[in-house]
Amino acid sequence: MNLLAIGWEPELRGLLTVVISVVILCGSIYMIMATNMGSRLAFLVALTGLAGWMVLMGATWWIYGIGLRGPDPSWQPVPGATVLQDTEALRSGGALEQLPQVPDDATVVEEAQLVAQQFVDEGYIVLDPASPAFGQAQASASVYIEEQGAFGPGEYQIIEVFDIGGERFPLIAGREELDFLAFWHTPHYVVAEAAPIIQVRTEPGRAPVPPSVDDTRQRQYVYMIRDLGARRQPAVVLTLGGGAIFLALCYLLHRREQILRENLSTSKAVATA
Repeated sequence: MNLLAIGWEPELRGLLTVVISVVILCGSIYMIMATNMGSRLAFLVALTGLAGWMVLMGATWWIYGIGLRGPDPSWQPVPGATVLQDTEALRSGGALEQLPQVPDDATVVEEAQLVAQQFVDEGYIVLDPASPAFGQAQASASVYIEEQGAFGPGEYQIIEVFDIGGERFPLIAGREELDFLAFWHTPHYVVAEAAPIIQVRTEPGRAPVPPSVDDTRQRQYVYMIRDLGARRQPAVVLTLGGGAIFLALCYLLHRREQILRENLSTSKAVATA
């Protein structure tokens, strides 16, 4: 009982929990079968049942994407072109194929509008700020833009997110609802537009004033690519690996049964003679 009171080491406590669970659950079944069919055969049968259970559990996790899961999909930085701090960097970083024609006397707002129109002309989709996809891209862009020191916390605001790519293929009859064979994807990119905001001084006892965008400073862009993750990979490995072990153990049981029958038939023939 003293072992169960260990709480200062989470790793040791988790290890003891797994060991005790295996000994009690699997060990009790093995001991019951060993009294009827012998220790070696009982171990083989118990191990086969465990492998079969692993296949069923892994298949369930594989179908629903639950249980033992790998990394979830996330937005990752484009190497060498994550935070683009001017309009020229959009083309050199690969976000745009061509730059818009910006007049020399254009303001920062007018230049941002021309850049946004160029994104749309090249096939980008402007995400709705209320959509979950906008929120995910906004959260990831905030991390990268602060890590590289372009802006500090509370000094900027993500005002636009441009999305392109990510189509699945092959589709049956070109219909998106029939996509259960679409195992491949085109690269999926987003560009988040970050605008600096005017710092507002707060006064005690008064509600804070909502921040406003600073139209005199250059907009910056965060270029990211979608990593689809590997949520079902551990479940796939468990299902296939457990299935191979289960089939191998079933074959061993089958071979043992055949050898036993041959031995029994030989012993009966000798006894009759």
